[in-house]
Amino acid sequence: MPGSARALAAVDLGAESGRVVVAHLSDESVSLEVVHRFANRPVRLHDGLHWNLPGIFTHLLDGLARAAGAAGPLDGIAIDAWGVDYALLDDAGRMLGLPYHYRDGRVTAEVVERTYRRVPRSELYARTGIQALPINTIFQLVSEADAAAAAAAARIALIPELLGLWLSGELVNEVTIASTTGLLEARSRRWASDLIARLGIPEGPFGGEPTEPGGLLGRVLPQHAAAAGAAAGTPVWIVAAHDTASAFVAAPLAGPDAAVLSSGTWSLLGLETDEPCLGPDAATSNLTNERGLDGRIRLLRNVMGLWLLQECRREWRATGAVDDYDALNALARAAAPGVALFDPDHESLLRGGEMRARIAAACTAAGEPAPADPGALVRSILVSLACKYRFVLDRIQLVSGRPVSFVNVVGGGTRNALLCQLTADLLGLPVLAGPAEATALGNVLVQARALGELGPLAEMRELVGRSVPITRYEPAGGRPDNETYERFLAVTGLASETAAHSTA
Repeated sequence: MPGSARALAAVDLGAESGRVVVAHLSDESVSLEVVHRFANRPVRLHDGLHWNLPGIFTHLLDGLARAAGAAGPLDGIAIDAWGVDYALLDDAGRMLGLPYHYRDGRVTAEVVERTYRRVPRSELYARTGIQALPINTIFQLVSEADAAAAAAAARIALIPELLGLWLSGELVNEVTIASTTGLLEARSRRWASDLIARLGIPEGPFGGEPTEPGGLLGRVLPQHAAAAGAAAGTPVWIVAAHDTASAFVAAPLAGPDAAVLSSGTWSLLGLETDEPCLGPDAATSNLTNERGLDGRIRLLRNVMGLWLLQECRREWRATGAVDDYDALNALARAAAPGVALFDPDHESLLRGGEMRARIAAACTAAGEPAPADPGALVRSILVSLACKYRFVLDRIQLVSGRPVSFVNVVGGGTRNALLCQLTADLLGLPVLAGPAEATALGNVLVQARALGELGPLAEMRELVGRSVPITRYEPAGGRPDNETYERFLAVTGLASETAAHSTA
């Protein structure tokens, strides 16, 4: 890396909160400073649940002003965010309605069935390789294919692309975020135009082919000078716009036998591969093949994640009960180990509201006693998540044919020491936790490479390894907790699926 230091700003947006981070890069390390953090609160309107994108954009500009004020002239800015959600735009780039939240309930079982009547699930998977989830863009678009906005749409913009448009005046569809739609060809990286037509989705918004990370999008528009301050005019770079893709960039992997667990509101567990896995075994395991940096494939599966704890915390906060994460985890540590288990991906847990009652019902339906107090409930969530990680990792190893010898946990979940330890215990593998701000790190690393400061992906990860402390968790007793896992398989009904895979 050349000797001159660089100052870069990452706008990193998650489902629970957003942050603007300043990174300082030198020859030997990269350091991060969070200059602005804000809650990401959806709004419920008469027609459903939406993201407050104008409010997020206001925070984005405020954060960039703070970043430029703290670091001086910025060498670049880039945006990453969650996948699947989108805006439809007219031919002048104007938004045709406020984007829906993926947890809005307009995608019903009937919508999913209608989709598969038009294009069978097996064919969709063989072409796009994306995990079937009701939140997917493909189902959202089918649900509103007959709406006026769809008929008038000229372009589609995923959330980070939309914010990039507002910031720079330029719109580019980026390949890692496009791959979350379920409408991108897994092998060619092109929009699956024939499938889009057969699904009854308007084809106009999918005219341009998605681009790879690393190019220049534009510059912060002069009209933002009053809100963004000295950040106006700064280059805006195209990075791995899907937050999980950025997180994988910053995972300091030590070799091909490493799995990555991006742990936050969602948990995304998987491997990097050279080619997508599109066979029947991958489809049956409901794995996803999302695009990563440099043409890499992220073979993974979404697990519900810390959303379950976030929702319970929100309910406790509303009643004035304990809601601090550290305090809740302390209660969980003190709880009896044999807590109730449930499938964290149960369909009843996808939507918001009354999460404590929903988890209690899921436990009861599984023949388990409902957690009696906050400590037992938090421990029940964390142990059930760790069990589901093992289930998913077993599927991924079978499909990929690659054994895993350790797991690199990145993202906000690295701060939950109890979950990291439980994950090591259930998997029977070492867990290496860090970095916590992996998405922001991956964002700025791609910016740095676009500026000529970094080279291959391996070099980026070496820089992360030199810059960020990694905490190692060893499995208790040096072996997996098979007793808890077998009970999890039995109560969730996943034992039969495990048996089917083991004999396949």
